[in-house]
Amino acid sequence: MVETAVLEMENDLGAESTSRVYEIGYHVTPTTKEEEVEKIVSEIRAMIEQAGGKLLAEGAPSLMKLAYLISGKENGKRADYDRGYFGWIKFEAPSEAAAMLETALKNHAAIMRSIVFRTVREETRARFKTATLREVKRTDTLKQAPRTTEEVAAPVSEEDLEKAIEGITAE
Repeated sequence: MVETAVLEMENDLGAESTSRVYEIGYHVTPTTKEEEVEKIVSEIRAMIEQAGGKLLAEGAPSLMKLAYLISGKENGKRADYDRGYFGWIKFEAPSEAAAMLETALKNHAAIMRSIVFRTVREETRARFKTATLREVKRTDTLKQAPRTTEEVAAPVSEEDLEKAIEGITAE
């Protein structure tokens, strides 16, 4: 039992030089201009390629509201951010490259927070399913729920009725 654990550890250590699929998720400070955000992303791409990595997929950074404040340093002072440009990059690279990239991202001045993790090559994003709609035949009648409160009908002018019908049919 101990021998199999040692063999598995040796296999894992020997396999570190092989390429694996990783994903980087990052938040760029909101004070960064939009033109500079693309420059920062191209720097990350260049770091991946210099480390021997190959890009697989990418999500362009977009400004979003954060779930909680993230503290960072700007001009030597502490700053709390409630927004940030979030983006991600999926790539294939040696495991040494992933460790180097993680360090480089932590030291980058414009990146508030980042994460590098191992993933699979396949598409892993959740697919949105649309709700299935029930078909209604023209001969079917829809049952209306009984009204719990009595509504008072107000007189409606012909003009208001025509406007309402046009608003419904215009969509």
